[in-house]
Amino acid sequence: MFSVAEPKPERVGAFVSAQSALGHSYPDVGGSSSGGAPAGYDLDHNRVCIGRGEADLEAAAAAIRSWVMFPRPWTRIEPVDAPIAKGTVVAMIAHVYGLWWLNACRIVYVVDEVAPVRRFGFAYGTLPGHVESGEERFTVELLANGEVWYDLRAFSRPRYWLVRLFKPLARRLQRRFVLESQVAMRGAVERARR
Repeated sequence: MFSVAEPKPERVGAFVSAQSALGHSYPDVGGSSSGGAPAGYDLDHNRVCIGRGEADLEAAAAAIRSWVMFPRPWTRIEPVDAPIAKGTVVAMIAHVYGLWWLNACRIVYVVDEVAPVRRFGFAYGTLPGHVESGEERFTVELLANGEVWYDLRAFSRPRYWLVRLFKPLARRLQRRFVLESQVAMRGAVERARR
């Protein structure tokens, strides 16, 4: 769903409510927990070291709970206080090339592990009101050597003919999202140290 004007809160709320009643727009729900991607999907897996030690891991986990990994000003999550819990439905709002896009996603699983690696995060999957079809996982982890890594893994493919037509542009925007998401997470950890 797109428009030339920023969607009003009532419209976003109605969109999230309507999408909550729908199933996922792809068959491989939970597939981001495995090593590959379903046939016909693009796989993206990006990792970056964003800190060291327990305090940085806690700051990174807090950033994920606050949806900081969505780079402003061109992306955001509504509702802003949506809990990181299985079944939570959110609207990912993107403002690109003068258009506003509403995209619906549902959290399909939460990661909260202590061993063999301390890891926190979640994966969400697309609903019918999303321009793409697939799943994306956001995690932070503390390795045995003390490094804290931000891990972003996704499989996706265009859902609508218009997005398929402009797939190179869509892929460029996905790469931009990854880079700016990494910067946002690194910034959140650095701010927490002050």
